[in-house]
Amino acid sequence: MISQLAHIDPSARLGNNVTVHPFAFIDKGTVIGDNCVIMPYASIMEGSTLGSDVKVYQGAVVGADPQDFRWKGVPSHCRIGDKAIIREHVIINRGFISPEGTRIEENVVIMANSHVGHDSCIERNCVLGNGVTIAGGVNVGHGTILSSNVILHEGVRVGTLALIKGGCRISSNVPPFTIIAHNPSTYYGVNSYVLSKHAGYDDATIDDIAKAYRHIYQSSTSLFNALRRIEQDVDPGEARDKILSFIRSNEMRIVGERNLE
Repeated sequence: MISQLAHIDPSARLGNNVTVHPFAFIDKGTVIGDNCVIMPYASIMEGSTLGSDVKVYQGAVVGADPQDFRWKGVPSHCRIGDKAIIREHVIINRGFISPEGTRIEENVVIMANSHVGHDSCIERNCVLGNGVTIAGGVNVGHGTILSSNVILHEGVRVGTLALIKGGCRISSNVPPFTIIAHNPSTYYGVNSYVLSKHAGYDDATIDDIAKAYRHIYQSSTSLFNALRRIEQDVDPGEARDKILSFIRSNEMRIVGERNLE
């Protein structure tokens, strides 16, 4: 159903079975996949591509101009993956630095009043709570949950299957599988419920993850030595390797106070 009260630029490409409600705005140079639903007063701006089965709620803006003074009008892009849900008054800025632009992958839910900055990537199966604010160049690993009003500063990396509790301000990198809480942000344990019930990790692997983070956050040694201890004390495996690789690839910068007494 395409409402005659919606604005759809003639150059926009709409797939099969697309629903566009009254007063929606679909700009030039956009692609809307099959079975998408664009609610009233939602805007899909130039440079945006939506996969199939995406639903954009009232007042949301997908592909808004980048909020960065370095952007001087060069072509910029925003891609939304299949089955994404973008709730009321969400703003997603196009990316202009990386060739891929801003990316929201499949099965991502972004709740009301959240903002995703330019050139950020939200990987598959993530949930962003109400009022989440994400700056430019951020990467959020798959299966991560950002509770309401979380703030991620520019360039932050969040590892896979992490949980950041409501209201946290994150200015450094969040290792995979962790729970982060409070301000200043603090390591709060391993995201064991999600790992077990939704990601299929067995108890032994979860125990190894917890052991690794005891070395990182609860031992009286440097982070460099903590990683060496993990290699000696934790059996090799995918989860252990993800932890080590994440920390080393992000210049040993992670959130949370560490016990160095």
